[in-house]
Amino acid sequence: MKLLLPCTLLALTLPLAAQQPPGVNEMLQGLVSQQATHTAFTFDRDMLAAADGLMNIPDNALNSITVENYRYHEPAFYIPENMAALNAAYNAAGYKHLVEQHVDARDAAMPRGTLADLWLHNNGTQIDSVVVLLRTPHQMSVIDVTGSLRPLDLVHLSGHFGIPKVDPGAVMVPAPPGK
Repeated sequence: MKLLLPCTLLALTLPLAAQQPPGVNEMLQGLVSQQATHTAFTFDRDMLAAADGLMNIPDNALNSITVENYRYHEPAFYIPENMAALNAAYNAAGYKHLVEQHVDARDAAMPRGTLADLWLHNNGTQIDSVVVLLRTPHQMSVIDVTGSLRPLDLVHLSGHFGIPKVDPGAVMVPAPPGK
């Protein structure tokens, strides 16, 4: 009983990190109609602290960065129903979905270039999780960043750890309802 109050107070002061929705890993593997080679790596808090000089991000802002790559031998067909299920899982977990402007259904299923989807999870005014999904004909990459970030920190992260460089010409818009 003596430990209950201090533990409760400690739990209330710790920042809440967004949890990845259940089943997302399986959904990512089933997003395409063919087998893929899969590689993944994670930079934890200690590794990120060692690389602190590379970025202009406040100390202890990042908890982890995970990068997953899926490579396909043939051009990929991204199954629209499976993409809708992935979006629904992130939306149910409180993430906001941003998509590239002017992408039609055909390009979303069979991209000719690189398509980007971005999910943000907020904890008050701070972003505590960012998931970037990059889809091309022969590769899909998923970058998951957790921590306590300001929107400007995302710009500073771009170009590092496999996170794509921010394209000043790209326009991301909120996804339409249900997408």
